[in-house]
Order: sequence, then C-alpha cells, then structure tokens
Amino acid sequence: MGEHIIKLPDVGEGVAEAELVEWMAAIGANVREDEVLAAVMTDKATVEIPSPVEGKVIWQAAKVGDILAVGSPLIRLEVDGPGNVKSGEVVEETATTEATSSSPVHGGGGAEGDGGGVAIKANGQKPPQSATPTAPPPVGEQKTVPTPSPSGAPRAEGDKPLASPAVRKRAADAGIDLRRVHGAGPAGRISNADLDAYFESGGETQARGGGYVRKTGVTDVPMLGLRRKIAEKMATAKSRIAHITYVEEIDMTALEELRGQLNATRKEGRAKLTVLPFLMRAIAKAVAEQPQINAIYDDEAGIVHQHGGVHIGVAAQTPGGLMVPVAHHVEARDLWDCAAEVTRLSEAARSGKATREELSGSTITITSLGAMGGIVTTPVINHPEVAIVGVNKMQVLAKWDGQEFSPRKVMNLSSSFDHRVIDGWDAAVFVQRLKELLENPAMIFID
Repeated sequence: MGEHIIKLPDVGEGVAEAELVEWMAAIGANVREDEVLAAVMTDKATVEIPSPVEGKVIWQAAKVGDILAVGSPLIRLEVDGPGNVKSGEVVEETATTEATSSSPVHGGGGAEGDGGGVAIKANGQKPPQSATPTAPPPVGEQKTVPTPSPSGAPRAEGDKPLASPAVRKRAADAGIDLRRVHGAGPAGRISNADLDAYFESGGETQARGGGYVRKTGVTDVPMLGLRRKIAEKMATAKSRIAHITYVEEIDMTALEELRGQLNATRKEGRAKLTVLPFLMRAIAKAVAEQPQINAIYDDEAGIVHQHGGVHIGVAAQTPGGLMVPVAHHVEARDLWDCAAEVTRLSEAARSGKATREELSGSTITITSLGAMGGIVTTPVINHPEVAIVGVNKMQVLAKWDGQEFSPRKVMNLSSSFDHRVIDGWDAAVFVQRLKELLENPAMIFID
C-alpha cells in the first residue's frame, strides 16, 4: 500500500488561490478514478476536482471556507501500489486530520488515560482534557443529586436553582423565574443554552400566560463560497469606484405593443421576448456612439480599455446568490438571438452549470429585479466596468399628452457610472439615447 497526494491544480486564468466550498469525499471514503473529490471556487466559477487514482481518503487539507493556494496539498489517498509519496517524505498536515481509529493516540510509554497521548480532532486541534474521574462513594453511602425540574414546572419553594451570575441577570432582565427553567448541567445547573431552549419552547409565554415572546438567539452564518465572492466584489466596487447614478423615466407603451405582437407571431422554438433583448440591442447601438461607456478601467495601470465588442453581463439571482453570466458580442446578435442567449445563460447560472467563460468578459452590465424592481435603484457597478444599467418595475400611469391624460406604461432606468471615467454629461447623453431608442423601438432595427 502507498499514499497519493493530490494538490490543488491550476484552474486557469492566472488564479493563484481558490476557496474550498464543498467536500464530496469524506475521510474514510473509498473513491474511484475520476470521481469528484471536492469543489473550489475562484473569482470566476466553481471548479470540481476529480481524483486521478482510486483509493481511500485518509487526509483532507482544509475545511469548507478555507482558502488554498494553487499547488498546495488538497487531499491524501491510500492506494494500491507505491503512490506518489516518497519513502520517508513528511507531508505537513496543518489543517484537517483524523485518526484512523476511534481510540486515542497515545505517546510513547504513556498508559491509557494518563495523559501520555492525545487524540487529534478533525480540525487539527487537541480536544480538551477530560477531568480526573471522581471516585465512587463508599459502599452504603448514597450521594443525593437534585433532579432538575422540567421546563415550566417550578421547583419546590426554597429550592434555589444553580446558575452563574450572568445567567441570573439575563433571566432577571427577561422577567424569568429560574425555578421554571430546566437545567441540563451538573446538579441541574442552568446555562445560557438552557435559557435559549426555554425561550424557544415558549416557556416564557406559558409563564406569563400568553403574549409576545422575547427572542434572544443569535444565528452565525459564515460567508462562504459565492456569498463571500459577492461580498468581496461589492466591497471592491464601492471602495474603488466613484459612483454616479442617473435615473430617467421611459415610456414603454410602444415597445410593449411591439413586443406583444412579436411574441404572438414568433416561430416555434424561439425564446419568448422580454424587455431585456430590446434593452441589449439599444445598449449595443448607444455604446457604438459612445465607446467610453463600453469599457474596462484598469485603475492600477491608469488605462481605460474601450472594447469594440459589446459583452453584456446580465445579473441573475440563483439559489446560491447573485451571478452575472455574459452574453458575448451582442453587437452581432439580433433580437431573437439575444432572447435565446439570455434564456440559456440564466438557466445555466441557476443550475450551477455556467462555465468560467460564460461568467467572465463583460464590458457593461444590466441588472433587473423584474416585477420587484421598485421605482428607483442605485446599482453597484460590476468592477472593473464603468457602467451598469438598472431596470425598474413597469407600471401604468396617467400621463398628460398636451390635451388629455391617457394611460401609459412607464418604467425607470437607474444607471450608474464610474465618475472617474464618465462625466455626468456623457452619462446623461447615453441614458437619453437609450430612452429615445426604447420609446421609438423601430429605431432599434435601423442601422
């Protein structure tokens, strides 16, 4: 038998490190060749790491949420044959380690239970030493231990509950009689966890005879995987980009009539048209006249890269969080092609099947909350882009046409720009051009 070390591979695009987001193979599991061992997340996408050999997992390098450098050990397998670990080679195990048996590991010469050896827990830390066992009482001598009362049943008068000063103060602040709280500690001692259980069981309501219940529990949710990447991207965007947001009302009545007619007569197999394909085509036409809007700003090098190709990121909400798949070369796509691409990318993002290429390379982004879009939003620019167009909800409002009020379908566009690169005037010109194209949708089809 031998050992085989699998290192975190180079996942491409110059990525130097990745976050471990999931273990698919637990310690002790037998894995086959090409079976997925773990999933890691880079700035672009989640990547699955397959096993190049068959073997048994005996060591893992980290826990979920840890950051690993490319080329560092990821997992170790016990394999038939020599493996790839040389004889006498020591592998540094600074993260997850697990003993191969359930019994503690004892140091040389140490008798079991005398502290001569220490079992290693899964997180690589030593477990707390157990207290010295208390000798049993002599024969015939009985030691009486108070029996804790169940929640809601008060102890006998004069039976003072055991609790620390902090627990007593917390109970007093909440108006709780500690005699009603079940203590799970030694001799019925009451801890904060016991108080939490009492609150969650509705004991306070029972004690007070009904009413609202004070909730004191705190749930800690670690920022892992996609949620961590979103947080990092937002922090970078807000700290490095000088945002300016421009809001304009768009009369969508004519476009909605055209959209309805096109959908009613669309060929079988074509994707249904939403507002997004029209907006994508309008953006492609508008940035052709203002190439500084369709750009990436490398603020470290002090260079603005103005792109000829229009690569529009479309923000999509997924079960794991916000992702931005990219429709590349919108300037070369017609309305139906844009609709089909948005549908395909959205499904890939929500199912977790979007590739790195489909999640990178955008030059301008559209964000939309659909029917929940609100009246006005202040979109955060997708760094290092210089512009983002936000779609708000559509509503029917009475508008004055010079002679009378008539119902019109209106929608606000909330667009943010990097004010280091885009002047307020240029931002206004861009949005007004979008307004002109969307309010007169026939112009979208005219070259």
